[in-house]
Amino acid sequence: MELATQPRTIDVHLPEVSLTALCWGPEDGPLAVCLHGYPDTAWTWRYLGPALAAQGWHVVAPFTRGYAPSKLPADGSYHVGALMDDAIGVYRALGGDERAVVIGHDWGAITANALGAYPGSPFRRVVSMAIPPIPGMTPPRGGVWQTIKFAGLLLKQATYSWYIIFNQIPWVAERSLDRLIPFLWRRWSRGYDGAADVSYVLASLDARKNRSAALGYYRAVARPGQVPERYREAQRFAFDAPQVPTLCLHGSEDGCLAVGLTARVRDSLPAGSDLVRIPNAGHFLQLEEPEVVEKAVLRFLQS
Repeated sequence: MELATQPRTIDVHLPEVSLTALCWGPEDGPLAVCLHGYPDTAWTWRYLGPALAAQGWHVVAPFTRGYAPSKLPADGSYHVGALMDDAIGVYRALGGDERAVVIGHDWGAITANALGAYPGSPFRRVVSMAIPPIPGMTPPRGGVWQTIKFAGLLLKQATYSWYIIFNQIPWVAERSLDRLIPFLWRRWSRGYDGAADVSYVLASLDARKNRSAALGYYRAVARPGQVPERYREAQRFAFDAPQVPTLCLHGSEDGCLAVGLTARVRDSLPAGSDLVRIPNAGHFLQLEEPEVVEKAVLRFLQS
C-alpha cells in the first residue's frame, strides 16, 4: 500500500524537549495526537493519519522523545509521566480544545492509557493499540482451572517478553539493535513485510545516544524512584484504569502480548469503551490491517 498523503513536518518546542512531528489534515480541525511505540516511529501512522485527516481531524504524530529527528530530553527522563507531559505539551502548543483525542500504539498505548486515567489530561477519548490498560489484564473468575489457564498464559507471555530484560543491559543492548529490531518485527507480526518500517526505525536510532534513549523507556520502569518532580503527579496515574471512553484494539495474532491476556480488559473500561480484536493482525495492526483499524477508530471517534 502506498502512502495515501504525504505529511507535512513541524517542530514542537516543549520545556524539556523539542519534538519533530508528522502532520496530516486541517490545522483548525479537532486534534488527534498519535504516539508510536518501540521499535517504531511516527511513520507507523502513515495510513491512519490520512484517513483521519479526510474526516477533518488535525493529526499530529510526534517522534517521541529520544527518537530522531526529535531531540533528547534535557532532563534525561523516559518515565511514563514524562511521555504524558509531552503529549499534553503538544496539545497546548497546537491549541487543542475539548474535542482532542490521543491515539497510541505499544509504548504510545501505555502513554495513552495513562492519560485516560489522569485527571489533568485534556484528551476526551483514548484509542489504545496492542497494549491494553494494565488493570484490565487480570485473572478470570471461575475457580482453580481458570487460575491454572491464566498461569499458563503468563508463562507464555514470559517467552514473549524476554527482550524487556535484555534491554536493561547497558551497551550490549545498544549494540544489538541492528539485529534485534528486525527480529522483533518478524516475531511480533508474522507474515508482514516490515522492511520499510525497520529502515525508518534504524534511521531514527542511528546514533548510540538515540538507541540509549529508546531503551531508556524500559530502563525507566526499573527505576520508578527517579521520576523528576515535573512528572511525579502524572506518574501516579501511569498504570491506573482509564476514566474516559477508551477503544482497545488488539491483533488476533499478536506475537508481543498474548491475546488471551485481553480476555477481561473490557470489564475494566468505563462506559462508552470497547475492546476490538483485529483478525489476521499481529502487533503492528495499524500497518497490517489499516482499513479495518481505520474503520474501528473512526466509528469510535464519531460515536
